[in-house]
Amino acid sequence: MRFWMMTTAALLAGRLASAQAPAAPTAPAAPGTGRTASGIDYQLFRKGADGRFAPRPLAVPADAPYASRAGQFLTVFLEFRTGRDSLLMSSRRVQPRPQPFPLLPAPPAGTLEEAVALLLPGDSAVFRLPADTLFAKTFQGQPVPPFVRRAGNVLVVAVRAFELLSREQLTAREQQLRAEQAKATAAQSAQQLAKDNARILAYLKKNKLVARKTPGGTYYVITKAGKGPLPKKGQTVSVLYKGSLLATGKVFDASAQHGNVPIDFPLGTGQVIPGWDQGIAALPKGSKAVLLIPSPLGYGTRGAGPDIPANAVLRFEVELVGVK
Repeated sequence: MRFWMMTTAALLAGRLASAQAPAAPTAPAAPGTGRTASGIDYQLFRKGADGRFAPRPLAVPADAPYASRAGQFLTVFLEFRTGRDSLLMSSRRVQPRPQPFPLLPAPPAGTLEEAVALLLPGDSAVFRLPADTLFAKTFQGQPVPPFVRRAGNVLVVAVRAFELLSREQLTAREQQLRAEQAKATAAQSAQQLAKDNARILAYLKKNKLVARKTPGGTYYVITKAGKGPLPKKGQTVSVLYKGSLLATGKVFDASAQHGNVPIDFPLGTGQVIPGWDQGIAALPKGSKAVLLIPSPLGYGTRGAGPDIPANAVLRFEVELVGVK
């Protein structure tokens, strides 16, 4: 499991390299303000039933939920600033969903882990943490940047806390989220596949071509039938090819650009796009064919580099020159 602090440290490190420090604002005293024994200044607030935040004192021993929180996760938004209020990183801008923050049994003194451990669901807080301790213990020994030292040698961290989750609850939630994302992706893929099939059928009709279709959905037109057996899954096949976009005819790659040397790969093992695994498996050795590959069986919504856009239907001229 990738914990929130690993992501936060990496993102913050990137912001620290380029941040500039503006003039220091004044910070009026407020209720709920104090300092821990380790030197963390804090301002604590709690969200009431009316939805408003009000200052609250730090009273850890009197708060029953604190006793059982070690090993659990508090979902939070984090915002990092220098001592002179220069914004370094906002987690909400990176991920619009609050992220789990691990609550340690004995968080190191002066660290972000110690600060967040003071919060309960519904709390909000602003912490001023000693930069030397924070960078040494929370940010894995990174040096304190000079501009942070010049701005007071502290980092100001605003935290908004939402839910307290056990490891089991967090795992179940992540599994549910992955399932929902997979369902949404499958629905989008089905819609895109219907559009791509219509484009391919229109292309075949326009060019008076008769195509076959693999069980997986790849269209292929054999232009020269080979006499060898069909290749089997796991066998290494050697293929000459020329790939282009069906929509424009633009060639994006070809064996001729690489000394006309065939590409070798084990068939059916996911080393190439699904459309290739399906299409080549339907060709006897020595065959030449045109593969027409719907985008979900090609490079999908991500595309591939500058030449293959998202949701591109691909056309490949291929020759299966070897099977071993």
